Amino acid sequence: MTPEKLDRIEALLSERFADLPKERLSDIVIVHVTPQQLVATMTRLRDDPDLNFTQMIDLAGVHYPERAQPFEVVYQLLSVHKNHRLRVKVALAEDQPVPSVIPVWSCADWFEREAYDLFGILFTGHPDLRRILNDYDFDGHPLRKDFPVTGRYEVRFDETLGRLVREPVVLERAFREPYRHTL
Repeated sequence: MTPEKLDRIEALLSERFADLPKERLSDIVIVHVTPQQLVATMTRLRDDPDLNFTQMIDLAGVHYPERAQPFEVVYQLLSVHKNHRLRVKVALAEDQPVPSVIPVWSCADWFEREAYDLFGILFTGHPDLRRILNDYDFDGHPLRKDFPVTGRYEVRFDETLGRLVREPVVLERAFREPYRHTL
């Protein structure tokens, strides 16, 4: 977006949401909200005719294990009629739920399920919060930074038992050996 358009969006947001922290990058404005402010803020961003963010394009989870609030939910919003974008961020503590935005944008359904499945982020008020990509018995959330690279369990077919067997991963040698070039 052009700097003039960013100036206009930033001015509108400062007027309508004076109490919310804002951040401006070279190409987008970011609004930071708490979980308690989320649904009301999103509804107002959608319904305000000057802002008119009628589409939620994306929702993503992010994990920063070194922070006091290690999770963020990042929403990407689009105003088709005004031709501008906005990013909304919500910081969360471990196991702190965030309200679902499905009442505002129904397309948030699968995005929220994906964030739950891959990061363990809980969404209150979600009508069907269950795993979407991993098996129900999968242990953990694979996009967290502290999730082991090899996983915790291995599933293999055991010929002698004639069935699938689930075992803890055991690495008997170093995961990577140094490259040795021989001529």
